[in-house]
Amino acid sequence: MTTETAPGAEAPTRLRRAITGPLLFAFILGDVLGAGIYALMGVLSEKVGGMLWAPLLLALLLALLTAGSYAELVTKYPKAGGSAVFAERAFHSPLVSFLVGFSMLAAGVTSAAGLAIAFAGDYFRTFIDLPTIPVAIAFLAVVALLNARGIRESMGANLVMTAIELSGLVIVIAVVAIFVGGGGGDVSRVTQAPEGTSVGMAVLAGAVIAYYSFVGFETSANMIEEVKNPRRTYPRALFGALFTAGAVYVLVGLASSIALPASELQESSGPLLAVVEATGVSIPSWLFSLIALIAVANGALLTMIMVSRLTYGMAEQDLLPATLGRVLPKRKTPWVAILTTTLVAMGLTLVGDLATLAETVVLLLLFVFLSVNVSVLVLRRDKVEHDHFRIWTFVPVLGIASCILLLTQQRPIVWLFGAILLVVGVILFLLARWGRTRTANSTTHENHDPEDTHEHA
Repeated sequence: MTTETAPGAEAPTRLRRAITGPLLFAFILGDVLGAGIYALMGVLSEKVGGMLWAPLLLALLLALLTAGSYAELVTKYPKAGGSAVFAERAFHSPLVSFLVGFSMLAAGVTSAAGLAIAFAGDYFRTFIDLPTIPVAIAFLAVVALLNARGIRESMGANLVMTAIELSGLVIVIAVVAIFVGGGGGDVSRVTQAPEGTSVGMAVLAGAVIAYYSFVGFETSANMIEEVKNPRRTYPRALFGALFTAGAVYVLVGLASSIALPASELQESSGPLLAVVEATGVSIPSWLFSLIALIAVANGALLTMIMVSRLTYGMAEQDLLPATLGRVLPKRKTPWVAILTTTLVAMGLTLVGDLATLAETVVLLLLFVFLSVNVSVLVLRRDKVEHDHFRIWTFVPVLGIASCILLLTQQRPIVWLFGAILLVVGVILFLLARWGRTRTANSTTHENHDPEDTHEHA
């Protein structure tokens, strides 16, 4: 039986606790801001018309519920390494733990495909007009080459990238404010919903897509061992980053609908560029497009680095075929994992529909988040020796309900894509187990000496 220590005590670790609250806040904010918001305003306008702010606000509230569960589990198990291990502790099922980890992996690959399509859209065509799919595939190939060279993003580099991503969104808000101040735009559009659809159902359908813009906070679990005073620092940085991102997103949503009608936003694959151009404010189109491309490219690179390392790690743990664990001798990068995940992402770009890819990412992550929310309640019986954050019980309960609610809003085609990816995961899991069993049997056979079977006097 264990007891809780005094508040403020930290779990032991061999790593240096050098990450302060502001640095962790910037890291999470950079992960959450990402690139989704640069591409999804046009897709959202198809669901909610001019009420772009509403699904973004709802998605923020739903994301905060699961973030509460992460705050408890991450500070309770600071060496756990994420949702797959939480599931293993809670359910004691290798298959369930694998599927949670594989859902994270599949969501990452699908997200990279969506970002590649966003990269190849109107932002890229500001500089050169080429077909979307070939550019998206070439973009992923370049990302793979950078990944194979061993790209590592330091905290300082992340601060720079976060500043660039945030600057683009601030530009949108500022130029529309100037536009409105000069008598332009139409403020009444922010309450206009699509005809023939109830406002509630439209906002809920939009929240499924808007949720994509808030994912990324879960990756901060991997840094907890290096955070100073994690019991206090992690929850504050996590919730602070989500609230900040939510405020920026809502303002961008309001600005977008004020500057342009929904019909024009829907026609652009670079909707925020269209918003900036509509204001007539003297911001060069090429400059804003460059900011957007940097945001998208950075998001895709970080995603593919995470996915390839997760694939490598699962192969090392015998959860995926051992071939995926092969490493380049000089670069020490997992080249088979990089190649495989890149080819899958390239194949997914052929879907060509950013909304479907974004919804598939959300579907897969909803399974992960559902597992995390259930794990919090199951693991309440497990006591640890250090102090940790504890969320109110009703929060994970509402988190479970929110995940189920969003799952019910997914389209059949999205369920099909998600099911195909998970079936592939199960097949790989079974192949890995078969390979492990075959290797064990072979080793046993080789170690058996037939001449040693007789008894010695």
